[in-house]
Order: sequence, then C-alpha cells, then structure tokens
Amino acid sequence: MTIAWVFPGQGSQKLGMANSLLDLPGSMDRFELASQILGRDLWKICNGEDIPNEQIFDLNDTRNTQPALFVVESLLVDDLKRQERKTKIIAGHSLGEIVGLYAADVLDAEKALLLLKKRSELMAEAGGGSMIAVLGFDRGELDDLIRETDDASIANDNSESQVVLSGSPEGVRKVADNLKCKRAIPLKVSGAFHSIFMTEASKSFSKELDKLTFKDAQVPVLSNVDPTPTLKGDILKERLKKQMTTGVRWRETMDVMKNEGITTMVEIGPGNVLSGLAKRSMKGVLTSQVSNASDLGY
Repeated sequence: MTIAWVFPGQGSQKLGMANSLLDLPGSMDRFELASQILGRDLWKICNGEDIPNEQIFDLNDTRNTQPALFVVESLLVDDLKRQERKTKIIAGHSLGEIVGLYAADVLDAEKALLLLKKRSELMAEAGGGSMIAVLGFDRGELDDLIRETDDASIANDNSESQVVLSGSPEGVRKVADNLKCKRAIPLKVSGAFHSIFMTEASKSFSKELDKLTFKDAQVPVLSNVDPTPTLKGDILKERLKKQMTTGVRWRETMDVMKNEGITTMVEIGPGNVLSGLAKRSMKGVLTSQVSNASDLGY
C-alpha cells in the first residue's frame, strides 16, 4: 500500500470539529498557542461559544477558519506520527498546503500559525472580486472563455468537471453565464482568491515568508502552483509565495499522485471533499478519512 496524505482547506470546517481531539497529547497546548498568536480564544470559537466583546468570533470568518483548520489537522498529523504511520507524498488544498508543510517538517506549529494569521488577515482585507464554482462543463469551451475574459481565471482546478472561477464580479459572471454547465454556484467569499486581485496581499505575504527559514521536507510535497514533488525548502517557499495569485492545480496534483504509484489517499481533516474528488478522478485508488479521534483508533 502506497499512501498519500492530503489536507483540505476552507469549506471543510464545522463547529465542534475539535471536540474529539481534546484528550490527544498536546491538544490544549496547541490551541493555547494559536489563541496567543491570534489574540482570541480559538477553542471557544471552534465550539461556537459566545465570547463577550469579541468581534471576530465566527468560525467561518477566514481569520478563524484558517488557524482553526490548521490546529485540528496538525493534531491529527501528530498522532499519526506517534503511531509511526508513514506517507510517500504530501499535498494540501489552498491553506491545506501550509498544513502539509508542517506535516513534512518544513515548518513548526508556531511558524505555521504566524503565517496563517497574516495570510487570513490579508485575505479578509482583500475585496473587489468574487468567485463562482462551476460543475459539469466542456473543458475546451471553458478555456476559450477564460482566454477571452481579462479579469477572470480558474482559482481552483479541482477536477475535469469541477472548477472555481475567480476575478471581477463582471468577469466571472460573464464566463459562468456563457458556459454550458450543469451548475454555477456563487461562493460567499470576501474577495477573488487565487487571482491577480490578490497581488498586493501576495506581496505582503511574501515579505512574511522571507522572514522564515523553510527546512527541507522529510517527505516530498506537491505545491498548489507546481505539483512537482520536491524536498527543497527554498523551492517550497518560492512556490508558496505565488499561491495567492495562482490557481490551485488539484486536478494535476491527483494525476501526479497516480503517476507516483499512490494506492491510498488519506484525507486528514474534517469532511471528505478531497476524497470525493479522488473517487471521481483517481480510479483504482482507495480513499480514507482521518477527521477525529475515533479514526485514530481512540
């Protein structure tokens, strides 16, 4: 059995997702570290508890979503490692890439949380754009429409039949309206993520990355902007610098995993979005979810 570990991004969060992890070694220490960095009680936010005088309390606020998913997913990783579970390759979807870098020992928890604090704040501040998910379409027709539209691009190339468009409200609506597809779903987001609309945010994030040293990975990592396996920390940093303005190439990531001989893809984190994509796109590859303590054998 040849295993890949993959980490989901925003959209997989849910209230109570950390409850089963309370008794895992280091669980409350990790939440306390995150809360100190953020300046608010992340454990209460994950549980939907009322926090008096706290303006940023909603788990679905990206400033909470990103660090909360990191804490949950990183705790699951820690326990898998304690059990001496191994993986041949690592990949993460959007913010999941940073969890992947933690899993590969490129970043420690504190550095990853500091990055996610900055990343989430920059994304929350970004505006002026929109995103639409489209399903069931002709790839050639979509590519033609994207080429003809200056202010629309593919933010998440999730599979042959599922992508997320990003850009100006007019641009993404133009593509969606002219594309023959089964469904077009506007997303409730604050900006046009993974597009040129994130250029200024990306520059600021790059400055944060330059402050940190990325260790070489212990396991090959597939980056969103370039799903070519690498262990080199400096390469992984440069790729992460481009992530905010470049689409998530998940369709190609799945192809690379198949070419690398992966037989089982383990999705680590709440939900099963990436497993669902794999079931439709990675024929013959088994999928498994590790989302709570019971999945770890507790």
